[in-house]
Amino acid sequence: MDKITFDAHLQELQKQEKQTQKRFKLDLEDQVAILGEDGPMMGFDRQYIYHTAWAARCLSRIKPAFHVDFSSILYFTAIISAFFPVKYYDFRKSLLSLDAVTTGSVDLVSADKIKTGSLSSISCMHVVEHIGLGRYGDPIDYDGDLKAIRELQRIVAPGGDFLFVAPVGANGLIQFNANRIYNYYEIRRELTKGFHLIEEALIPGGWEHGLVYQPSESLIDSQFHACGCFWLKKYTSSTEEMK
Repeated sequence: MDKITFDAHLQELQKQEKQTQKRFKLDLEDQVAILGEDGPMMGFDRQYIYHTAWAARCLSRIKPAFHVDFSSILYFTAIISAFFPVKYYDFRKSLLSLDAVTTGSVDLVSADKIKTGSLSSISCMHVVEHIGLGRYGDPIDYDGDLKAIRELQRIVAPGGDFLFVAPVGANGLIQFNANRIYNYYEIRRELTKGFHLIEEALIPGGWEHGLVYQPSESLIDSQFHACGCFWLKKYTSSTEEMK
């Protein structure tokens, strides 16, 4: 919709208002012009729709008695809390107020207040790529993302589940101060230190694919800014890790 169409629609609505019972205040000062949403296809944020759908499906199989989410989009915590209690942590304070949700603050670069091996089900999605870039008031730390990954791995209980999502592509780069994009194979290698990879999925750029499970190397290598989803399970013993 362009401005000409917007004005024509407004005039038509004003005309119809005079022909029926007036139920609303309709003045020019209250206009909020939303343009460009009248096309034949509904747009949406592919990465955020698909990665939360993927994580919810993983949790439907995990069936945790209690889940802890670290700084993922709040919509995710709000929805999954309808099915089991959730603790939500972020670097900043959250005012989310819902039954079955508790909130807290944590710096994932050094999450000392959370005991080693204490959490059996956690998620951290579209988070670590921001850590150390200062976007959210955190200190500049080039390796802040790797420190956060190590902390997340530390706090997962033996046999526990870890859902991780981040931007991925064929090459690694920093788009300062928005985010990092990880080389797919390198981030997978980091995540699987001490963990089994239960499931991996890719949300490619573009609209020709949806959520792709077990993506091929050719698809991965063709990506500039895609989204990688990894479900990991921590080894139960050092013997298992050595196998």
